[in-house]
Amino acid sequence: MCGIVGIVNRHGRAVEHDVLARMNEAIRHRGPDEEGAYLKEWVGLAMRRLAIIDLKSGQQPMHNDDRTMWIVFNGEIYNYKDVRAELVRRGHTFHTDCDTEVVLHAYDEYGADCPRHLRGMFAFAIWDEGRQELFLARDRVGKKPLLYARLADKIVFGSEFVALLRHPDISREINREAIHHYLTFMCVPAPLTAYRDIRKLEPGHSLRYTPADGEVRIERYWQPDFSTKLKLSEEEAGERAIEILREAVRVRLMSEVPLGAFLSGGVDSSAVVALMSEVSSTPVKTFSIGFEEQDFSELHHARRVAEHVGAEHHEFIVRPDAMEVLPTLVEHYGEPYADSSAIPTYYVSRETRRHVTVALNGDGGDECFAGYERYAAMKIAGKYRGVPGFLREGLIKNAVSLVPTSETRRSRARDLKRFLDAASLPTVERYMRWISVLDTAAKDDLYTTDFQREMRGRDAANFVAPWFAHANGSGLVDASLLADTMTYLPNDLLVKVDIASMAVSLEARSPFLDHHVIEFAASLPENMKLRGLTTKYLLKRVLAKLLPAENLQRRKMGFGVPINHWLRGQMQPFLRETLLSEKALGRGFFKPESVARMVELHTRGERDYAHQLWTLLMLELWFQRFID
Repeated sequence: MCGIVGIVNRHGRAVEHDVLARMNEAIRHRGPDEEGAYLKEWVGLAMRRLAIIDLKSGQQPMHNDDRTMWIVFNGEIYNYKDVRAELVRRGHTFHTDCDTEVVLHAYDEYGADCPRHLRGMFAFAIWDEGRQELFLARDRVGKKPLLYARLADKIVFGSEFVALLRHPDISREINREAIHHYLTFMCVPAPLTAYRDIRKLEPGHSLRYTPADGEVRIERYWQPDFSTKLKLSEEEAGERAIEILREAVRVRLMSEVPLGAFLSGGVDSSAVVALMSEVSSTPVKTFSIGFEEQDFSELHHARRVAEHVGAEHHEFIVRPDAMEVLPTLVEHYGEPYADSSAIPTYYVSRETRRHVTVALNGDGGDECFAGYERYAAMKIAGKYRGVPGFLREGLIKNAVSLVPTSETRRSRARDLKRFLDAASLPTVERYMRWISVLDTAAKDDLYTTDFQREMRGRDAANFVAPWFAHANGSGLVDASLLADTMTYLPNDLLVKVDIASMAVSLEARSPFLDHHVIEFAASLPENMKLRGLTTKYLLKRVLAKLLPAENLQRRKMGFGVPINHWLRGQMQPFLRETLLSEKALGRGFFKPESVARMVELHTRGERDYAHQLWTLLMLELWFQRFID
């Protein structure tokens, strides 16, 4: 696991060594073990290495035999020995036992098709001197980040914003449209970033840059297919699911450094730990984090699983100190990012790193096997739309509106009202209503007249709608799974884990995000993933032999922190000082009176605006750190 940076200039202009070195130093946390650089005239590649495999001879940048190809690589290739064997058969000679060299030879053999042959998580750059071309590629689902800035006379790339922003030619001018979409998704959707000059290479894509003409050519090489369904019995499908997942776990135990697993006690992380225990010759090291607020602590669920599989279990009780951790998170994420679960993810990564260098997790299980309640809601809403309108809008909705609910406490009645508010909408609008932090109506109330006019027609739904259309006749559940896999997963969840774990030099591995697992899950009929209101139906059924029933039957609990209480209590002065400052209110994005009203209603306990205020707070902290 590493961090990479690079510069390719046009017109024969030499790369400045000190600029490349500053960019590389900015990502030291991603690779504290070693650093390396390749500098030749107008080309510069550099990297920081966190040594995991082939500790003695995996140094980068790495070159081929005649030094016409150079690579910097971030990630792990789990099938590298199989790919290597095939390349040896085709006449290639290897000098190390590391996956980086295999990627370089795969490019030499297959060209731009090389990512299709790789199983793992990766972001890499290859300078091909013969073709006079830079080749960049990112893994299928976006576990490893890759940013780039194409300027008039160069391309600059790197693993994190802090690296690219150290290049003097990259402007910090804001991409205002990106801010608009951030307020919907609580993250900036790819390929946009919060900076005008910088873009994200999207998951499953490669990029070629030729300095001769300055052209950037981007191609997609992978996406999941939900259209072809396997004809398997439920029993056969369950056996196959466990077989594929077990294999995905097994290959991720490849390591020459200490290895363990995050364990929340939820279905996905518990499944990973149980399967690790089956294939490991020693007790699995598991790591769980708990909070003093019992509503946000899952330690007893994690402990039950650890005892069940005989794990060497470690628990950490923390009192999250937002004032301590927020500057760190703002610095590392580099653009506005408001998923508050980044806080516990950072804490559990920090504590886990004291014991191991690699940790497996359960990320991706929800998107593969339909774990979110909104999938059931989408399916029910599809049927609900068949009810005559006068019954939906008259009798049913009016009856439910009479049920008393709290504006500040979640309840089933409140969830039902939220469901009915969106259930009659068209599919994409309904989905957006349920996932948006600030929907269109909220933005209309919040935005200044100028910002509202500027963003007219720039609908955040445009990032999601193509995936619902691409589902091509699949059911609502599969269409939602595809949309989440291509947007929510890479833009939010995987960014969260990569940045939070690499901030403390910990490598995170995700068996559920093996593309074999994703493709198999996509080929399952919807009713094997969601049966009635039972999410992850097939997965839970086959895991019944491996895990305690209590862990499979409990309601899903998010990995969160009590931000609603914080913003009414210990963080209230900081919230007011930050969001209601003259500078914040004068940025021209939001009406001062609208921001003030949200703060007042939330802090008085009259409304729950926790997620909206947290999103505004993280935006303002980004402004202060990176723009001001």
